[in-house]
Amino acid sequence: MNDDTYEEVVTFKLNRLSVYIALCTIFVVLVGLTVALIVFTPLKYYIPGYGSQAERREMVQLKIRADSLETQIRQKQIYWDNVKNVLSGKVPENLDTTQLNVPEGEKIED
Repeated sequence: MNDDTYEEVVTFKLNRLSVYIALCTIFVVLVGLTVALIVFTPLKYYIPGYGSQAERREMVQLKIRADSLETQIRQKQIYWDNVKNVLSGKVPENLDTTQLNVPEGEKIED
């Protein structure tokens, strides 16, 4: 209402559905902004159980080192199994069964 003329300037027609939709939209936007604020800023380090950035970096380095050690142990075990098989004579023979067509050399006559 305009205070001087008592004329209606803007009118809103509200019903339960429009109020419900407006409140739900505001709720979703606020939740989204809160999540974005926590995820994309250093505020996430204040969440219990998240840990600091240094601890996280160290954990990643230790995981990489453990994976590489597991790979080395697996490779050494395969190597020693092959050595045991060779020494015990259990090496499977892989015969080459393909025939090669070797051309005969040229005959040189003097």
